[in-house]
Amino acid sequence: MSAALSFEQAPPLSVPFRFFLTAPLFGIAAGVLFALEGDAVLESRWSLQAFAVVHLLTVGFMLQVMVGALLQFLPVAAGANVWRPRLLANLVHPALTLGAVALVAGFLGAGAWTMQVAAVLLGAGVLLFGAAASVGLWRSPAIGPTLRVLQLAVAGLLVATGLGVTLASGFGWRLAVPFVLLQQLHLAWGLLGWALMLVVGVAYLVVPMFQLTPPYALRPSRALPAALLASLSCWTLGALADVAWLAWWATVLGAAGTVGFAAYTLRLQARRKRKVTDTTLRAWRVGMACLLLAVPVSVLARLGWPASLLPRVEYLLGVTVLAGAFPAVIAGMLYKIVPFIEWMHLQRVMTLPPTMQKVIPDARARWQWRLFVASLVLLAGAAAWAPLAVPGGLLFAAACALLEWHLLRAVQLYRSLTPR
Repeated sequence: MSAALSFEQAPPLSVPFRFFLTAPLFGIAAGVLFALEGDAVLESRWSLQAFAVVHLLTVGFMLQVMVGALLQFLPVAAGANVWRPRLLANLVHPALTLGAVALVAGFLGAGAWTMQVAAVLLGAGVLLFGAAASVGLWRSPAIGPTLRVLQLAVAGLLVATGLGVTLASGFGWRLAVPFVLLQQLHLAWGLLGWALMLVVGVAYLVVPMFQLTPPYALRPSRALPAALLASLSCWTLGALADVAWLAWWATVLGAAGTVGFAAYTLRLQARRKRKVTDTTLRAWRVGMACLLLAVPVSVLARLGWPASLLPRVEYLLGVTVLAGAFPAVIAGMLYKIVPFIEWMHLQRVMTLPPTMQKVIPDARARWQWRLFVASLVLLAGAAAWAPLAVPGGLLFAAACALLEWHLLRAVQLYRSLTPR
């Protein structure tokens, strides 16, 4: 990204923070539900309980943080002015929150009407956000790989949401839709086209900035999203045309892109100028390690081998990606983004605002990281011994609760330092 950070274009602090403060609540719910319904989740990824846990993590936890972060990131770092950010957040945040609650309630048997509500609210919320973000990105004067990857990520979100809304409508209005086909495409576009693509684009800026690493080289920066986009294209065409070799190419390209990004990020972190290891760095390392582990597990799942253990292999893949890689990176970045945003706003009203380290001390954040890692080990271990699902789910909920507490403490500090 060629342009410098534009602090004067930052939205009001309440715009991203409402999303950040909501996300851990869904993480808590996911951990508790998993502790209660772990047997059903372990038995099959097609169970309604598994769908509920997955969407608490993806639509509830991940989407909230990612949308909030982009509303802050786009104008400040990408020069993409978002239309009336306060009004946009006032519309998008309740739509995503209530839509996620309705969706999970529908999976848990609350009735078809909840799926109808979820389809309308989530579709409208994402469409509104996607339209505003897309206009800002296309009008941005900035150049560089970050801008292009963010454009692809927003497009991936719109595609994934369109597929998800179709699936929810099929449940809600009893429509005859190809559920298995749409679910596979929805999963691919949601994880590769939106979530991973966004992490890649944001990493190009925040990893060198916050972790003091060398910058991502131009050629790999272009190759990584290209591999992900090629994977999605092959996967979509292969699924629609029922061409097996295209699906295999999708697996190869997706694996190459994922391994390339994770390995290259770890390499840059090993060459960082600041040798202090903080919670954000630890969290990113866990996240990248989970991405690397997910690749061979996904290949096993794609092969359907061993057949007798396929549900557990698919479960392990879900843990490494949805409970491991993305939550680790998200939590790690929140411990940098939230203090940075507060410092940025406080310097406008104070001569000497508190440093980022004082907003959320790393000693506190480290406890959340320890709880998270312990939960991840137990959740992964449940693939071999199911009773570990209960303590694993409860520890995951506890880690999210501690993250929520840290964010609330940060907000409390900000309010105590700003004039009424």
